[in-house]
Amino acid sequence: MKILLAEDDARLRKNIGYILNKDFHHVVEVNNGQDALDNAIAEWYDLLILDWMMPSLSGIEVCQQLRNAGFSGGILMLTAKDDTADVIQGLDSGADDYLVKPFKMEELLARIRSVLRRKEKAIEQIIEVEQLQLHIDSRSVMRNNVEIKLTKNEFLLLEYLFLNKGRVLTREQICTYIWGYEYDVSNNSLDALVKLVRKKVDASQDKSYIQNVRGIGYKLRECYVS
Repeated sequence: MKILLAEDDARLRKNIGYILNKDFHHVVEVNNGQDALDNAIAEWYDLLILDWMMPSLSGIEVCQQLRNAGFSGGILMLTAKDDTADVIQGLDSGADDYLVKPFKMEELLARIRSVLRRKEKAIEQIIEVEQLQLHIDSRSVMRNNVEIKLTKNEFLLLEYLFLNKGRVLTREQICTYIWGYEYDVSNNSLDALVKLVRKKVDASQDKSYIQNVRGIGYKLRECYVS
């Protein structure tokens, strides 16, 4: 999937861009509305993620101009406005969905999948690693067709590692994905979560699916990655 991300908050844009690039998307990032409009006119994107308040042109203005020009791809609006009238304005401008800040990255990915499904775009819904099958839609993990009961955060940890199998993920990236970009949790919280997931999914005490990368973060163990 090709996505245009327009967000003037550099930290948030970096976090979203990383997660989408390492997930299943090719992402072009811009920091203002005019660049978003110019890019969307110049080439096709499956989805636009537009911040409501941006320099040059607002997300609403970009959305309206592109819909008037015949753009038929998905549009997801990011906004700090949660008033009903503002939400209606965003949807009436042509947005397919909206997400109120602050939000968790898992919610952003869920909204993206929802918009793309409505646009009849196929996304991988089951990821298999050795004996484990991770089902994105049902938010479940199976081993040999038997479900492993996971909490919400346990699933998010495993989902992020599976989506990025073969890559090392930093602690910051993992915490942002699980607890949101304004997270306030300690390293001990992440380590404790990893320990809980290992106890539930590892078939052997000698070889865990989740490998610690000293001084950086975690990854799926290479022997489990095809």
